[in-house]
Amino acid sequence: MQKFRKIGVLTSGGDAPGMNAAVRAVTLAAEENGVDVVAIYEGYQGLMDGNVKDLTVSDASSVIRNGGTFLLSARSKEFMYESGMQKAIATCKKFGIDGIVAIGGDGTFRGATDLTKRGIPCIGLPGTIDNDVTATDATIGYDTALSTTVSMIDCLRDTCQSHARCNVVEVMGRNAGYIALESAIATGAEAVIIKEIPHDEEAIIKKFAALRAAGKRSFIVVVSEGMVDYAEGFTTRLEEATGIESRFARFAHVVRGGSPSVSDRVLATKMGAKAVELLLDGKSNLVVCQRDGKIVTEDIAYALTVDRMFKGKLKDGDLDGFTAEQLESMKALCAQRTKEMRTLYDLANEMGK
Repeated sequence: MQKFRKIGVLTSGGDAPGMNAAVRAVTLAAEENGVDVVAIYEGYQGLMDGNVKDLTVSDASSVIRNGGTFLLSARSKEFMYESGMQKAIATCKKFGIDGIVAIGGDGTFRGATDLTKRGIPCIGLPGTIDNDVTATDATIGYDTALSTTVSMIDCLRDTCQSHARCNVVEVMGRNAGYIALESAIATGAEAVIIKEIPHDEEAIIKKFAALRAAGKRSFIVVVSEGMVDYAEGFTTRLEEATGIESRFARFAHVVRGGSPSVSDRVLATKMGAKAVELLLDGKSNLVVCQRDGKIVTEDIAYALTVDRMFKGKLKDGDLDGFTAEQLESMKALCAQRTKEMRTLYDLANEMGK
């Protein structure tokens, strides 16, 4: 079994509250086992550029409450090619990095599996505010982003009530409508629109007209950003059809920031510690997940493929190499996620009155 002297840790793709807590957990767990940690700044781009520095417990001990990622993040097209990967491997050899914990989403996991295949063991942690990693029930950063979204919608509700208005709110979630669904339920939104489930715009308009006729003053519609170029136009159509003064709001990247919630801090800590345990046990090419309240692992190839299956993005050959049992497991997980979304969607519309 390989002996680990140094573990590298990086954050890649969009930042998410709780990433710092995960880095802290990796650092403390490694130190507990006599293994040094190397901070890799600016994700895979930094790994190619040699932008690394030894990371001590002192460096990481107080970052658990901070939003964003103190390791910084960057997206790199060069790393998608063999030449870029060889630069990254050269950095690992130069600085004695024996394995890497990579925190991010599906793009981050693809990079981790590519490095693993080339001799650098990697473990992936799901860090993305959209909760769009199908293999896990929750991702690092989702709970905080959801809470921030709810707080902002609550503020809009106050002014909607005062002025008898409607606010159509576009929220984050390019590849998953979870923020839209759960924030709609939590704020009592009168309607929610996501790309995963077809909606009836005419029925929403009739519902709003009936509610206004019954004396209701304030209205909120939550729209996932996955409904590209939809929310602003719908705002105009809603006002024209009902006479309800309507405004459009896009929260965008503001919900990425802020101090992570208790839930995100705990989840990140559990996952970070597990990642170190896995590497030291000689395991790699895995994603750390949470399912049914337990920390579990999935092969990165499995996690990436079930994600594409759920999002309807499978390509020819994607399912090659998987056993019949694995394929059935993927289908069952996709069915579970679809059922979860439908349940949330129905609840949001039932309670939105």
